[in-house]
Amino acid sequence: MSIKIAPSILAADFANLQRDIEMINQSEAHWFHIDIMDGVFVPNISFGMPVLQAITKHAKKPIDVHVMIIDPDRYIKIFAELGANILSVHYEACTHLHRTLQAIKAEGMQAGVAINPHTNVSLLEDTINNIDLVCLMSVNPGFGGQSFIENTYKKIKQLKEIIHRNGAYTKIEIDGGVTDKNASQLVAAGADVLVAGNFIFKAENPLVTIQELNTQINS
Repeated sequence: MSIKIAPSILAADFANLQRDIEMINQSEAHWFHIDIMDGVFVPNISFGMPVLQAITKHAKKPIDVHVMIIDPDRYIKIFAELGANILSVHYEACTHLHRTLQAIKAEGMQAGVAINPHTNVSLLEDTINNIDLVCLMSVNPGFGGQSFIENTYKKIKQLKEIIHRNGAYTKIEIDGGVTDKNASQLVAAGADVLVAGNFIFKAENPLVTIQELNTQINS
């Protein structure tokens, strides 16, 4: 199975959003990673439904939506209608996680769970067979461009153990501080999907950067 690259639209140039979307369409990246923030669950506001709709209109690859919002259940149906293929909710924001996962799947999306750096992966053991994707935050959520948290490698290995022990098929996604300096080590630890923001969009040539990263992790 090839390791997937999911450029984070949060780091794109919002004044040239269509240009950056077309760049990802043409690149060797696999998914679009879109962060929705409400300014309550995290201390930042990103973009809402109209922007997501504009992105999905032009995107030609799967849409991986990561919601950093309180009470995400209210919007599950809307995210499905707007074209999300994968919807990741935060463990810390869900009172009834199993029910939320069922609701996401009922709308035809893959169900993901994101966890903050301080949250122990063992808390996912009881629902791991219902989770398609675990998004491990390797920075504190809310802002792009933060430094990678080294404890992430240990969490990947612990989560991989839980997945294997339960016979699950859950993918592990790493979100935050991913570059060519740690990508191979993350994959070696057990990561399946790498979210990269500034590393891609602030590069001199994003297409080449994605290509080189893809070669590095899939060779």
